[in-house]
Amino acid sequence: MNPDVLDLARLQFALTAGGHFLFVALTLGLATVVAVVQTVATIGRKPVHARMVRYWGQLYVINYAVGIVTGIVMEFQFGMSWSGLTHYAGNVFGASLAVETIVAFFVESTFLGLWIFGWHRFNRWVHLAMIWTVTLTAYLSAYWILVSNGFLNHPVGYRVAEGGDMLVLDDPVAVLTNPSALLAFGHILAGALLTAGFFVAGVSAYHLFRRTPEWEFFGRSLRIGVFLSFPALMVTAVFGGVQLATLSTFQPMKSAVFSQKTAEIARIQADMVARFGPGDYVPSEAWTRGGGLIMLICFALMMYFTFAGVILACFRTVVFRFRLWHLALMAAVPLPYLAMISGWVFREAGRQPWVVYGLLKTEDAVSDLSPGAMRASLIVFTTLFGLLVVLNAWLLARTARRGPVDAGLGHDDRDGREDGRGTESGGGPDDGPEDPADSLPATSY
Repeated sequence: MNPDVLDLARLQFALTAGGHFLFVALTLGLATVVAVVQTVATIGRKPVHARMVRYWGQLYVINYAVGIVTGIVMEFQFGMSWSGLTHYAGNVFGASLAVETIVAFFVESTFLGLWIFGWHRFNRWVHLAMIWTVTLTAYLSAYWILVSNGFLNHPVGYRVAEGGDMLVLDDPVAVLTNPSALLAFGHILAGALLTAGFFVAGVSAYHLFRRTPEWEFFGRSLRIGVFLSFPALMVTAVFGGVQLATLSTFQPMKSAVFSQKTAEIARIQADMVARFGPGDYVPSEAWTRGGGLIMLICFALMMYFTFAGVILACFRTVVFRFRLWHLALMAAVPLPYLAMISGWVFREAGRQPWVVYGLLKTEDAVSDLSPGAMRASLIVFTTLFGLLVVLNAWLLARTARRGPVDAGLGHDDRDGREDGRGTESGGGPDDGPEDPADSLPATSY
């Protein structure tokens, strides 16, 4: 194994997985926000809620469409860069990845397409069911990914095949109920809602800061973001705290490095040398402890920020007039992203030198590639991901800045019609009143 190939392969997967994670977090959270708002719009039939579904739904669709490309690209790396991992443990963790692909690409994408293009073609309750199907399948997709990741961090439900060169699935229930996966699943879902809350509040604050004529629309949206962020942060902290408490059992070396327990590190190192042979079993303190500390600092900042935000959002004048708070909300949008990426670094870097903890070292999982081929792959993947991240940020910023104008989502184009008439639930031209989102004039800035 060439050490340069190992370092390059690890760097490539870290960059691509971290980049993909940025899309996933907002997609999961914003899908939930859109589904809840559409539920309110379907029941209450208020124009402002119908317009909110279309506006935030448009941003969700953009993030999903670009993010799905990053997911496809990342999957290729298991075969190209980590053939040792797929050969040794693919029978166990590969099954959940395959199910995730089916759920995400066949079910979630299909119903999302039906939701996008079926706005004026389905009954409003059917259309509502579609966005909830998209949201729930997104949750399932995240769960299956974390089943695979949970196995890598805390392998259970396996047995070693005859010959000892690969693992075989022995107890599917143990794999599916792996505490490393379940705790991470709750942590990720709550973190995604937190990300969406900060995003919705930040975008709304931008428009209120500019004294938008859509003050009612963005005032309501700002409150949704703020009132969602605080409970989401608390749930995220609970699941994160439980995971930290289990580290001493599942990954004692990571726990000792994070806590800077020198004597404990030396003892665990000696135990691992006795069990697995000579080697350095201490992960990088800079990455492990640094990632954990940044995550906790971001949590502390968000805790004070969201607690104050809940209080401020209770006062109508503050929501519409407190421009300093609007600036703070805009500046705080990156905080959940920084917390998630640093938390991911802590989770993944802290289990080194293992790719499957206690079973397969990272150096034994990397493919037999030349340093030149690995460098070329790194350049191509990193460039592609960088362009996708920039493109996504530009599209989101452009669409968010335009405000709740007719951006195409939910527009009634049946029979080449240009008047945009139809019901907000997707009925025909004679089934009810004009769609509130289409009837209002485009906002001019």
